[in-house]
Amino acid sequence: MTTQTGAGADGARASRILVVDDEEINRLILAALFEEHFEVVTASDGQEALEVLLADPGGFAAVLLDVMMPNVDGMEVLKRLKPTGLLERVPVFLITAERGNAVMEEAYRLGVMDFIGKPVVPYVVVRRVLSVVELFEARKRLSLTVEDQRLQLLERAEQIIELNRGMIESLSAAIEFRDGESGEHVRRIHDITRTMLLETPFGEGLSAEDVDDIALASIMHDVGKIAIPDAILCKPGRLTAEEFEVMKTHTTQGAVLLGRIPQMRSLGAYRYAVDIARHHHERWDGRGYPDGLAGDEISPWAQVVGLADVYDALTNRRVYKPAFTREESLRMICDGECGAFNPRLLECFLEVEPAIARLYEGAEAPETEGER
Repeated sequence: MTTQTGAGADGARASRILVVDDEEINRLILAALFEEHFEVVTASDGQEALEVLLADPGGFAAVLLDVMMPNVDGMEVLKRLKPTGLLERVPVFLITAERGNAVMEEAYRLGVMDFIGKPVVPYVVVRRVLSVVELFEARKRLSLTVEDQRLQLLERAEQIIELNRGMIESLSAAIEFRDGESGEHVRRIHDITRTMLLETPFGEGLSAEDVDDIALASIMHDVGKIAIPDAILCKPGRLTAEEFEVMKTHTTQGAVLLGRIPQMRSLGAYRYAVDIARHHHERWDGRGYPDGLAGDEISPWAQVVGLADVYDALTNRRVYKPAFTREESLRMICDGECGAFNPRLLECFLEVEPAIARLYEGAEAPETEGER
């Protein structure tokens, strides 16, 4: 292998071009044609050419390849390069005096860009090679530009997603502030829901993306409370039967509200959010509200959020009650004092409850007459 150095018009080191021919005079002629445009590397046979190309597959602007050579000929070089994908990135020109249809057809199938006939016509060869090299370079630049734009769009999409998440969390937390909550309630519901679906068999069949969407949707479970009057929502003590009927409407109000936000429909969490908002107070025995669903009529995600909501309400102080201890809260849930739950759901919940309890470390110690 030999190398001749050339320079581009700006004097900077040019890209390399590989000339492969078993006849030295042909290598010298072609090197002389391109030395002012490229750094010219030459190889005297196909095996040497393969070694050079595979050692630095991205280092050449073009390859000029003779067909008729001993040992490894030009067609064999093409066949060995085809699986590497190099022929799609670097234009290869086949040098031949033989331009039979069979050779040309096979060469084009393998990925050759064009043919250079012998004897060489200098200005024709130079013009054709430079034009194709420029075409390939332009295609590379376009590809890089498109990839850069794609990455920018992905980054903007991620920023929009994060903004949407932030707005959802802020809205949900603001609603919690109305009845004396710190806003941590929705964050705990998110974490409990995620833990249940990722770490127990109750989440089987759900993808990681599904779980993320459901956990985000859980944050909006009480969004309908925005429609409940302060006198009821913030009342310290038991609600009257009439007041409780009004409170129960936060489920249907939440589903309606979410359905009226057009931007919500583009989120993967949307269908989960509407279902959870409406059905997180349904009960396994059909005695919940608003629709009296029973058993598996209640979606798994609404079941999980419903249990998470009860657990969090029991173990934390509310405007209408103090906090129960963790042990008393678990007893009340398992004894059915807070409604009926899917036995399988309870089993899964008890498996991970110690991990869930750690979410409350540092919070006010968990001692009511039920949750709303």
